Amino acid sequence: MAKSPNIDLYTTQTPNGIKMSITLEELGLPYNAHKIDIAKNTQKEPWFLEINPNGRIPAMTDTFDDGKQIRLFESSAMMQYLVSTYDKDFKISFPPGTRDYYEMLCWLAFMNAGVGPMQGQSNHFKRYAPEEIEYGIKRYGNETRRLYGVMEKHLKDTGNEYLVANKCSIADIAHWGWVAAAAWAGVDIEEFPLLKAWEERMMKRPGVEKGRHVPDPHRIKELVKDPEKMKEQAAKARGWIQQGMQEDAKKEK
Repeated sequence: MAKSPNIDLYTTQTPNGIKMSITLEELGLPYNAHKIDIAKNTQKEPWFLEINPNGRIPAMTDTFDDGKQIRLFESSAMMQYLVSTYDKDFKISFPPGTRDYYEMLCWLAFMNAGVGPMQGQSNHFKRYAPEEIEYGIKRYGNETRRLYGVMEKHLKDTGNEYLVANKCSIADIAHWGWVAAAAWAGVDIEEFPLLKAWEERMMKRPGVEKGRHVPDPHRIKELVKDPEKMKEQAAKARGWIQQGMQEDAKKEK
């Protein structure tokens, strides 16, 4: 008998947050979405730390095979849990032990160790730092472009429409929100035509289209077309980001 999901997703409108709602929508799984207000540091409250001790979104709970609740955090681990538990037909994954399965894991690790942290730092120095630090802007912006170049070359060399075996998988879903927000990090996606085509192809998928709007509308693509609104949004976020950093620093003393 197939396991029935009892999933609660704790998330917000970020590249890491929407990858989980997109995964759930692609799998057609029911779930309860709870918006976490990171501007108010809700993710640092004791109840949330019981789910993710690192105090970051996304996080998730489900009922495990033993009938007890299981907590899940770190998006890559959460995605692997979902496909190993519920994707028995391999809609967005591959059979464990196969060549494509390990290739998928490699691209997941590429996102976790490369695109996510490098583009995240590019976002920070480009939009949220209290003063302009040219070295940080160039360092992380250039590294993000280099990583985009790796994906561009991979798509060219394989001739595939997706990262692994010409099939959408969690490897693609993990990257999509970041690439869709390239301009926020100061990266011109026009420099990477195959990656741009991949991003647009992904957005046409019903699961991506629905999942990207959880828990709030996904407006980054419209936002980056308006430089003044970008400045306003960055300034608004800069305040609570800097405040949160100061509070974290105090706790470490």
